[in-house]
Amino acid sequence: MGKSSNKTYGQESERRIRANNREYNSQFHYASNYIKTSKYSLVTFLPFNLLEQFQRLANFYFLCLLVLQLIPAISSLTPITTAIPLIGVLALTAVKDAYDDFQRHQSDSQVNNRKSKALRNGKLVDEKWATVQVGDVIRMENDQFVAADILLLSTSEPNGLCYIETAELDGETNLKCRQCLVETAEMGQDESLIGTFDGEIVCEVPNNLLNKFEGALTWQGKQYSLDNDKILLRGCVLRNTSWCYGVVIFAGKDTKLMQNSGKTKFKRTSIDRLLNFLIIGIVFFLLSICFFCMVACGIWEYLFGQNFQVFLQWDTLVPSEPVGGSVVIAFLVFFSYAIVMNTVVPISLYVSVEVIRFAQSFLINWDEKMYYEKTGTAAKARTTTLNEELGQIQYIFSDKTGTLTQNIMTFNKCSIAGQCYGDIIDENSGEIIELTEGTEPLDFSFNRDYEPDFKFYDRTLLDSVKRNDPESHDFFRLLALCHTVMPEDKHGRLEYQAQSPDESALVSAARNFGFVFKERSPNSITIEVMGQTEVYELLCILDFNNFRKRMSVILRKDGQLKLYSKGADNVIYERLKADQDDIKAKTQEHLNKFAGEGLRTLVLAWRPLEESYFSDWKHRHQQAALAIHDRDDQLDAIYEEIERDLQLIGVTAIEDKLQDGVPQTIANLAMAGIKIWVLTGDKQETAINIGYSCQLLTDDMVEVFVVDGVTHEEVEQQLKKYRDAIRVVNTFQPQGPGLNHHTTSSNENGNGMSSQNVSRPAIRSDDSAITFADNQRDASVKVNPAPAISVVTFRWENNIDQPVSQSTSTECNYSGANTENSDPLSEEGNGFAIVVNGHSLVHCLHPQLEQRFLDISMHCRSVICCRVTPLQKAMVVEMIKKNKKAVTLAIGDGANDVSMIKAAHIGVGISGQEGLQAVLASDYSIAQFRFLERLLLVHGRWSYYRMCKFLSYFFYKNFAFTLCHFWFAFFCGFSAQTVFDPMFISVYNLFYTSLPVLALGVFEQDVSEKNSLLFPKLYTPGLTSSLFNKTEFMKSALHGCYTSLILFLLPYGTYKDGLAPDGRILSDHMLLGSVVATILVLDNTTQIALDTTYWTVFNHITIWGSLLSYFVLDYFYNYVCGGPYVGSLTVAMSQATFWFTSVLTVIFLMVPVLAWRFYVVDVRPGLAARLRVRQRAARVRSRQSTDPLRAPSARRARRSLRSGYAFAHQEGFGRLITSGKIMRKLPNADFSFPSLGGKFTSTAARERERDKEKSTDNSAPVPDSSLRAPCQDLDTINL
Repeated sequence: MGKSSNKTYGQESERRIRANNREYNSQFHYASNYIKTSKYSLVTFLPFNLLEQFQRLANFYFLCLLVLQLIPAISSLTPITTAIPLIGVLALTAVKDAYDDFQRHQSDSQVNNRKSKALRNGKLVDEKWATVQVGDVIRMENDQFVAADILLLSTSEPNGLCYIETAELDGETNLKCRQCLVETAEMGQDESLIGTFDGEIVCEVPNNLLNKFEGALTWQGKQYSLDNDKILLRGCVLRNTSWCYGVVIFAGKDTKLMQNSGKTKFKRTSIDRLLNFLIIGIVFFLLSICFFCMVACGIWEYLFGQNFQVFLQWDTLVPSEPVGGSVVIAFLVFFSYAIVMNTVVPISLYVSVEVIRFAQSFLINWDEKMYYEKTGTAAKARTTTLNEELGQIQYIFSDKTGTLTQNIMTFNKCSIAGQCYGDIIDENSGEIIELTEGTEPLDFSFNRDYEPDFKFYDRTLLDSVKRNDPESHDFFRLLALCHTVMPEDKHGRLEYQAQSPDESALVSAARNFGFVFKERSPNSITIEVMGQTEVYELLCILDFNNFRKRMSVILRKDGQLKLYSKGADNVIYERLKADQDDIKAKTQEHLNKFAGEGLRTLVLAWRPLEESYFSDWKHRHQQAALAIHDRDDQLDAIYEEIERDLQLIGVTAIEDKLQDGVPQTIANLAMAGIKIWVLTGDKQETAINIGYSCQLLTDDMVEVFVVDGVTHEEVEQQLKKYRDAIRVVNTFQPQGPGLNHHTTSSNENGNGMSSQNVSRPAIRSDDSAITFADNQRDASVKVNPAPAISVVTFRWENNIDQPVSQSTSTECNYSGANTENSDPLSEEGNGFAIVVNGHSLVHCLHPQLEQRFLDISMHCRSVICCRVTPLQKAMVVEMIKKNKKAVTLAIGDGANDVSMIKAAHIGVGISGQEGLQAVLASDYSIAQFRFLERLLLVHGRWSYYRMCKFLSYFFYKNFAFTLCHFWFAFFCGFSAQTVFDPMFISVYNLFYTSLPVLALGVFEQDVSEKNSLLFPKLYTPGLTSSLFNKTEFMKSALHGCYTSLILFLLPYGTYKDGLAPDGRILSDHMLLGSVVATILVLDNTTQIALDTTYWTVFNHITIWGSLLSYFVLDYFYNYVCGGPYVGSLTVAMSQATFWFTSVLTVIFLMVPVLAWRFYVVDVRPGLAARLRVRQRAARVRSRQSTDPLRAPSARRARRSLRSGYAFAHQEGFGRLITSGKIMRKLPNADFSFPSLGGKFTSTAARERERDKEKSTDNSAPVPDSSLRAPCQDLDTINL
């Protein structure tokens, strides 16, 4: 039997194991339990690490140069000039790699040397984890880690139960229950019985599915089904269980934990990709210069050089005839100049970038303002290679539950037998009373098991329970019975361990209303109903999964069989009995109402079962459960058969509140020019409501499109209509600065006039406009097949006659970061939003409709995708990456967000209620969504700004340094003679200029962290890569070329044929080289001092210390080490000529820089520059503003004016808008139709313009704290 399955690992179709039989199991060569994640050993480190490092193009390039320098015929430089920086780079990288691998060795050793107890010949012996093998029986004790993936045999708890914590697998700290077979549980801890256990296990091959296991146990002539509930995985911790025994099924690399620890997808930043392109360009530039020098050398040698052979003979390799000799010399000179000017390709660039990123990661980790005290969780940069990418995010893809919301559930409302509970009704007016902090909750102290923290306010539900209303009792009885919660007694108090916050909230609600879940066994559930104990026989649990979206239990009590079920509304409604139209309609109204309030809903139902039918069903269920292949599909079919003809009981409504600061965070990120998409598994109405709550959807939007078509044709038709609607609106809406969109329905406001505020946006699906009463529970639908056309009015932020140069295009023109003629930074767009259902998204992502869907989405301020699967989340991210070439960020907190997080350029995990799987897969982790604002607008913007400034300066100084050799070539016959001392060439980038630029890259700030948050538009340069791109690189390169030209020619002109006052000749090569090198260091110091806007003690030490170190090291090398340039700099500095030349050269170099910068600040200042100027002016005037600085985008957290469901208009709402009776004040709310020549201008606007003409005060208006922020410009911000 075993021989047939004797296949090598990777080819096996099933795994066969015999317990306590190492000889049998060894024939299959299963993996041992030894873990090795390290890459090197002491012997292999040096060769393997060097091989890995030389796979990088830059390192290999410099290795080739080093080899060329070893050839005397072509090298005018000693090999040390390349060897020192190359060895330094390799050594630093090797030290980092060695440290990382040492950490892995330590981790491996710690894990492999953990102790476990294994049975050997019927006796327990201590074994290291590394020596445990497949088939061994091991014993675990409380609070111990599980050594391998094991089949549970027996436990200390009754009925073979045990409890585990899976934090190392999925981050969840709530306890999970596992249960062994009843037959094996009888062995207890009898070592003689367990030692003779010889069961044979046939199971699936190793895989990475944590929540799935299929297998069968054959023992004593019987076969038993094995599933995931009987398996303990490596990495779990045993809790609340004294001991347990199990047989090892998977060990070492075959365990599910190790199968899930595959390599993370390698991510590179856009800066990295640009650098690779630029380095290739620089190499071609270097080759072109070398080619020019080669040609020039050949010409010079042919015309003049041959005449110098009397003084300096040609090398023996060179032919004596003029033409042949000139060609050979020119050919050799090509390689010589490649060596001389190799520093134009900066070898230290990559190391410097990594050091800066590493330091920036610590700044993120140490930020106390991203520390969440409630959970003691700090922000953490889990990677050190993506920091500047945080400053270039164009799209954010966010989960909803646990990310935007708290994922702490509270039982809020319910519907029972068509009656809605949860609202407090005023007895006089019949209106709903809004709950406040002063509202008294109900007193549940009559129940000895009540929870003081539980709050409910509607007394009618409690009265219904107390008078033994059968519907209410059935409702709460189902909540107390249909779940997978585990009870636990802690210090005499009943506590629940639930796998989800939803389950915990529902069982807790039943408990407080008097239906207390007390005890669970594998075959029974005990509850206490109003003080009376009820015991139910548990016959079967039909568990929840993402496909079924429901769970059921089958119970027997007093001879009656009942199936209780709860699940998503659409799933349960499909399975209801046909004769319940009245209660279904009423309950549907309540479902709509709850969803409109942003509540999470579940539908409850039940059905009676016949004993004979259940017996037959149970037999078929047992067969499906024993299946080795396709077990899940067979079980789903069996479940589907019995979960039908259900009788509706009611609906639960659980509230999942927004996290603190979510609306303001989203508002500020949107103002920064970042588009935010929400991808959630929740239903459409809930997603829309949360969209309004967190300001993704706002009252001033023209329209909210809903794509809910089922077929490809329906979705295509909807997208076509919405595209046409956008086209119509855009026809009447020209682009201008600070557009604010006010909408009126054409049939409601035919004159085209709008008031000072905005109307409610229409929420449209393909064939209907939905309207619901605002404060009524009954919903009505008004069908309108033709899509309404909204007439759009708008206002100018500033005077209509303002210069055109100050105008900015609006967001609707923005089609990605690469669009050069549009301004993606404008806050206001056309005011559209789109909501897409999961079943419609399948068609939207089809190649035929993808581009159309993308075009519509680009015209929308917000996109919400609901009812989406984890795979669809990743597909949406990939769609944006592929089509828009935009930088994306995905943020989530659950396992269903992992695929999205890995797909995005940046993955951010939130350590929330759903565990830490998202965190473990992320690049950065934070505790709350609001910290994302600081992560991007402060750390991200700073990191990008610093990296760009660092790169610009780095390339500038390298071009200025290297091209001096090129200008000198014209005066040395293109002989590849160097200007500088070879030692200076070697250490220029390592010592003289490295630390100042590193300090710049780590500590530089253009504005403070406070202003970075107050003015989100400071973030926008990163969206278009405007701080460092090919153009900025060319500017730095040209600046470096100009510097090198002045740097060489002025000293050369000064010292050519120069004499000292005492008659000594100053025109020697070494003195000129020392002078040029010194002025170069002075220029670099001056330039970086000008570039530094935020001075710290580190900047002072590195900048002035590097300048001082140049003179110290030059003296030490030449005088102490006997360098060839000894005395050159000393002689030069003793002459006034040197100081005059140095000052003159620095002035020539700095005046154009200062002039350009003054011109930019005065004529074309950026937002950061204007902010700094105004703040400095404010400090000089010592004027205290009467209005404190605040974020113009700050928004009040209040609910939008909308109805209960889908937030459509109440009938007559348009007339209220046009009358201005319910308007809130908006800043600068003047408006007109510029396209109509200003004919329709409001009285308020005309009065405001007259006031402006009379006013001589040019101070900026103070922004209002409206929900919609004004266009953020310094002219509109009071500093």
